[in-house]
Amino acid sequence: MNPAERPSKRTSAGEDFASLDPNHEDVQLLAELAEMLDIADPVPDDLADRTRFAIDLANLDIEVARWARIDELAGVRGRAGPSTITFTVQDLTVMVTLAPAAHRHRFDRWLVPGGPHKIEVRVDGQGSTITAADEGGRFALPDVPAGLTQIIVHLADPAGQRARTVVTPAIVL
Repeated sequence: MNPAERPSKRTSAGEDFASLDPNHEDVQLLAELAEMLDIADPVPDDLADRTRFAIDLANLDIEVARWARIDELAGVRGRAGPSTITFTVQDLTVMVTLAPAAHRHRFDRWLVPGGPHKIEVRVDGQGSTITAADEGGRFALPDVPAGLTQIIVHLADPAGQRARTVVTPAIVL
């Protein structure tokens, strides 16, 4: 059984548990099991917000990049220096170096292959910041707020090819 699923309120004979005596052994066992699951694997408080943030892109024709590399100490407390994350999808690599500040980050990025691609950085509850990569694929955003973040790359449309949009998995900054 999936931990998120709750047992049916019916016994194997089809009897409704609600109609049983609350002291019935099966009712007590199911109540204990439900409590154990809530303790062991609670629903995250921000699950609805994260889901809504991800679904906002549902109407786009997008490709989702995957994590290719994250430096060893990214996210470790006490790490004050920049962190580098790499995402890949088919023929595109996005390397992001994040330099943290108090409640904001500086993003230095490179796209391979380079080109004048439009870059959008979405931060949940903060909107989007848009910039463009240069011919070499480099771009920077000096003041990105902290929070649940996605990078969207709107690839430049090479002559005669279908325009593509690539989105990274959400990261928490």
